[in-house]
Amino acid sequence: MLVVDTGVLFAVADAADQDHAASDELLASRPARELLVPTPVIVEASWLIESRLGPRAEAAFLMSLAAGELVRVDLLDQDWDRVVELVVQYADLGLGLVDASVVAVAERYQTATLATLNHRDFGVVRPRHVDAFELLP
Repeated sequence: MLVVDTGVLFAVADAADQDHAASDELLASRPARELLVPTPVIVEASWLIESRLGPRAEAAFLMSLAAGELVRVDLLDQDWDRVVELVVQYADLGLGLVDASVVAVAERYQTATLATLNHRDFGVVRPRHVDAFELLP
């Protein structure tokens, strides 16, 4: 399993992004059933894609979700509790809802691998189930 963060989704949508090729290759190398995207990430990515690339790009992203190219993961009550813990614990880092949801979903699915361009924050966060995350690409 691979929990996917916003930056990778945006890079895939934007062919001009410096991380486009690596991000696209990473997601293409995994079966869709292994690509977990927390709902807050979907909302943030959709807003970012629409605001920077336009409504057609946002529609293409949403169509990929509707087609099952990624697994949408809603937060459960225990995930929300963990999100709050993480936001409080990493307040100095400025870890917010979206990044905390990535951690909570990774912990629930017991995966240590994140698809993220945010190595600064996820390199600091210590998940409950492993010593540290493996950050790709």
